[in-house]
Formats: sequence, C-alpha cells, structure tokens
Amino acid sequence: MTKLDGQVALVAGATRGAGRGIARALGEAGATVYCTGRSVRGNPSPYERPETIDDTADMIRAAGGTAFAVRVDHTVEAEVGALIARIDREHGRLDVLADGVAGEDPLLKQWGPFWEARLEHGEAAFRQCILSHMITAKHAAPLMIRAKRGLIVEVTEGDTLSAGGNPLAQLVKLALKGLALKMAGDLVPHGVTAVAIVPGFLRSEAMLERHGVTEDSWRDAGKDDPNFLASETPLFVGRAVAALAGDPHVLARTGQLLSSWELARAYGFTDQDGSRPDWGAHRIDWSVLPASFVEMFATGARLQAAWLDTLAERTRAFAAQIPKKA
Repeated sequence: MTKLDGQVALVAGATRGAGRGIARALGEAGATVYCTGRSVRGNPSPYERPETIDDTADMIRAAGGTAFAVRVDHTVEAEVGALIARIDREHGRLDVLADGVAGEDPLLKQWGPFWEARLEHGEAAFRQCILSHMITAKHAAPLMIRAKRGLIVEVTEGDTLSAGGNPLAQLVKLALKGLALKMAGDLVPHGVTAVAIVPGFLRSEAMLERHGVTEDSWRDAGKDDPNFLASETPLFVGRAVAALAGDPHVLARTGQLLSSWELARAYGFTDQDGSRPDWGAHRIDWSVLPASFVEMFATGARLQAAWLDTLAERTRAFAAQIPKKA
C-alpha cells in the first residue's frame, strides 16, 4: 500500500465499525488522523455502546501512528466548522475526509414494508445520518479545493440501490450514494475526488456481539449463518480507503460507488489476518433468511435493474445534447 506520510485525514464517526477501521488503516499508512464522533470516555453517545473515539485514537497510536480524538456532533454546524478550522490551523491541509457517521444508527434497524415503518424518529434519523454528512463535507471541501487535491469518501451500505429493509435505511443509504455523485460533479474542476464506498459482510463490534462471538472465535458464527464465513473486519474497508488516498490517479474513480472487495482486487491489499474476503464473488446462502425477505430482495433487484437501464438510456441521451467544451 502507498504510504500516506504527511497527509492529514478526518474520519467522522470513527467510534466503531467501518469508521474505526478506516481510521486505523489511514493511521497505519502514515496519515495523521483526526477521529471524531460523540462517544468519548465518560460520555457515550445515545447508542449506549462501549466504544469511544478515544479508544480508536489509542489503537492508532499503539500501532505507531498519529491520531487525535475530538468530540464533535456532526449535526451541529458550528462544531464542524470549529473542527475544520482547527485542522487548518494545526496542519494547513486536509487530504482525506471519510464520513461514516451514524452507519449503525439504531433508528435504521427495523425491517419490513414501508406501511409498517416506525417514523416517530424519522426527522432525527435524517438529520443524524444524512444532514451531518452534508455539513461535514461542506466545511471540509474548501481546504481541498484550495489545495486542488483531496478525497471525500461517503461510507454507505449495499453496492446496489438498495440497502436493508427499513425504508428509512433505504433512503439514508441511497442518499449518501447520491451525495457522493453530486459532490463529484462539483469538485472535478478542482481536482478533488468524491466517492461512496461499501464494505461486504462487515464483522463490526455489534455484529460480533449479535452472533455471540469475538474476533478470535468469529468463525463459530458460520454454523448458524454460512455467509458469515465470507465476512470482513472493518480494517478491510479501511485499507480500501487508504489505497484510494494513496492513488495518484484516484480522480478517475470520482463519483463512483465502490466496494472493499473490488478495490482489494485492484490494489492487492488484504484483511488483518492476511486473507482477502470477496463478498462480490460469494454465493449467498439464502436459506438462512425468511422466504418473505428473499422474495423482497428478488423483486427489488429486478425492479432496480429495469430502473437503472431506463435511467442510463435517458442520461446518455441528455448528455449527448450538452455542448462539449471548446
């Protein structure tokens, strides 16, 4: 992997899961990493999880890297603005923004049809899971534009349009993919890259806990769900982001929806145990899911494919009408 010595990275939502993995990977590649989120020692976030940004920063420093833990509520624009001003003051640059805020928000857990959705916390979910990303990118981008280089990564879920069965989750995860695409168009003239990225079957702290296993015994969960054997640690998607940050030609990927496994094929990195999980090549065992879920996925995939085919045709026709630059 290309070393990132001298680069400065901000990982929003570095407390746990993909965010923690990305922060660790950027740190091991040599970047100075600002780890932000709401959970600090003695003052956890409303998620009531034990992980903190302090722990993440400690992990990076223990491995020989440089990290700062800064408590920031990314839904509060003044706090985000103060954070970016601090980074600019202390380093005069920002090379990478990886945003995984609210990736495992409990408000997105419910499954079922939209007419059964619990919407009493819908506005809070959109503010925490979408608006926070827009606020953070808004304040980070000017530093990258000034330098005429940089990478913004929106961490989302699912390498298709869909992601989970909760209509709130669907809207959030799809919005983050669209946000990366929108930002990419704005940033191309400035040499700044924006992408969305998804992990495969993520072996996060919460997922290990749900299956009653640890990182040492995780393969035991394959007895109940064979798909778990194709899972990956959060460090794997982290190394995907680090590989992008070290690629001098990364602008060629701007606007794209990328995956950890596809980037591992391209850049050759591995997971922390030396393996190379490939969720895209995995043949999913659907027998562990209820029949109604399988039918929902099948119908949704068919409709998505038809929708995308039509949209691609319309978009190409529209693009052909636009005058080319002189």
